[in-house]
Amino acid sequence: QVQLVESGGGLVQPGGSLRLSCVASRSIVSFDVMSWYRQAPEKQRDLVASISRGGSVNYADSVRGRFTISRDNAKNTVYLQMNSLKPEDTGVYYCKTLERSSTIWGQGTPVTVSS
Repeated sequence: QVQLVESGGGLVQPGGSLRLSCVASRSIVSFDVMSWYRQAPEKQRDLVASISRGGSVNYADSVRGRFTISRDNAKNTVYLQMNSLKPEDTGVYYCKTLERSSTIWGQGTPVTVSS
């Protein structure tokens, strides 16, 4: 089973930027879709952005224009560049994909946007 490891989270001021990374334990070329989700305290886990095998991207309305999802197949890595961060972007960010019909989650990386 593939493993996903997120990194890059931390504390940032409103208006600042962070770049999250999701490194897979094997090639990500075969995955139809890889996604970033976030879960704010005491709220459900919601889709933030996704990228398909062919490079098509999708964003939640709340982050469109501020966040960019990308991938580097040679590094088995999916990135989430987050700009113009707002306090409401605070939460634990999770990387997700499917492998043989099973949902695979990373352990999450926390992001706190606060002054």
